Amino acid sequence: MPHRVGPYDAIRSETCVVVVSGVGPAAAAAATATALAEAPYDAVMSVGICGGFRGAAGIGDVVVATDIVAADLGADSPEGFLAMSQLGWAEDSHPVDPLRLQWLGRALGDVVAGPVLTVSTVTGTSARAALLAERHGAVAEAMEGWGVLTAALPYGIPVLEVRAVSNLVGDRDTRSWDIPLAFAVLETIGAPLLEQQWL
Repeated sequence: MPHRVGPYDAIRSETCVVVVSGVGPAAAAAATATALAEAPYDAVMSVGICGGFRGAAGIGDVVVATDIVAADLGADSPEGFLAMSQLGWAEDSHPVDPLRLQWLGRALGDVVAGPVLTVSTVTGTSARAALLAERHGAVAEAMEGWGVLTAALPYGIPVLEVRAVSNLVGDRDTRSWDIPLAFAVLETIGAPLLEQQWL
């Protein structure tokens, strides 16, 4: 049923609350933090569409993050990009709880599992796509997972990330994207995610 979480549109079922955050890690962190400050939750899940890395995930695939990665949060340098962990600031990759990954496997069936990158700027060149794929061994990139994780970690709440692939990561060509298909896939997997109980 329709619901509000602070200023955010949401839907409540018997087992969960779905909050619409908007695009990007900051928006996702703000919405997640608002929800977690209002009520206790057993887990948090970032759900949306993503770009799949060639050879790892294709358009229409369901992707489940084994690791949530802050791919472009750090510092630039003459020697190249320095991740937060290299700078000694904080972690930049967080593993997803294996038991909850098993839960997702049972709930969703055939999925692509691997690291999912959070980026503030969607990748639009083949060169950057190759660099990110090599650096992280990623299966997909999106824009919200790390924001959700950042909000949930202080509460000690486990985080999952599930995505439907709308495009392949590489040279930007919106003609090859299929966002309607990705949203249709999300509708298909929505029921299993909403109806099943967490571990």
